Amino acid sequence: MLRSTKQLEKYTMGATDGELGRVKDFYFDDETWVVLYLVLETGAWLSSRRVLISPFAIGAPDEAAHRLPVSITKQQLKDSPSIDLEKPVSRQHEMSYLGYYGYPYYWGGTGLWGEGAYPGMMMTGVGYGGSDSQFERLSPEREPSSEADKRNPHLRSCAVLEEYHVHATDGDIGHVQGFLVDEKSWAIRYVIVNTSNWWLGHSVLISPDWIGEVSWSQSKVTVSLNRQAVKDAPAYDPDVRLERADEIGIYKHYGRAGYWSEGAGRRAA
Repeated sequence: MLRSTKQLEKYTMGATDGELGRVKDFYFDDETWVVLYLVLETGAWLSSRRVLISPFAIGAPDEAAHRLPVSITKQQLKDSPSIDLEKPVSRQHEMSYLGYYGYPYYWGGTGLWGEGAYPGMMMTGVGYGGSDSQFERLSPEREPSSEADKRNPHLRSCAVLEEYHVHATDGDIGHVQGFLVDEKSWAIRYVIVNTSNWWLGHSVLISPDWIGEVSWSQSKVTVSLNRQAVKDAPAYDPDVRLERADEIGIYKHYGRAGYWSEGAGRRAA
């Protein structure tokens, strides 16, 4: 199922022994467009500290309760490595974080998550049971060794990308309004583009595969589509759940093969 980041920002996170806080942001890899961490803002119990939560620990969303179950305890979170989220998160910070929880390194494979298509494929245990869950570590030769490997310049904030201007091949078309994320793989399947400055009240979905460039210095996203194609695309309604039939219509409109298609590559469902 696809969920909007705006929707998930309304969710609370619950540990195995109590509430942790609320979702505030999502950190994704700007090459694979996969959410690697959720940013949790803890409540007063931990001075509203902001911490990272890996999808390795997140269970199936409780839609009725607007809650994401997390397979850690409150004490584990309290004792977790401190990371200054006002600064870029380095690969060394990630290694410290993943090592603390005993999670595998997600990099180095051909899948979205190491050699897997989603976080659960890297687990040797079953379910989201907290301390009983076991994770398979990667071999030492898979660990980053050089200083370049220990930096992660591709970890980006969804909140920062929102409001970036979006440019087609022949002019401006709108701005980034949000994202639709696959709740199983945590891949960003669509960027929600608000085109209301050009076509009143019209929002459309753009696959990250159609993005040619993101200029972080100029706050600009360039897509390999022309303005007319975007204007004629199926409108996106955030109040209506996006079904596979709707996705097929979007990809058919642009004449592209769906990410779920055979041979679609690393980002395939």
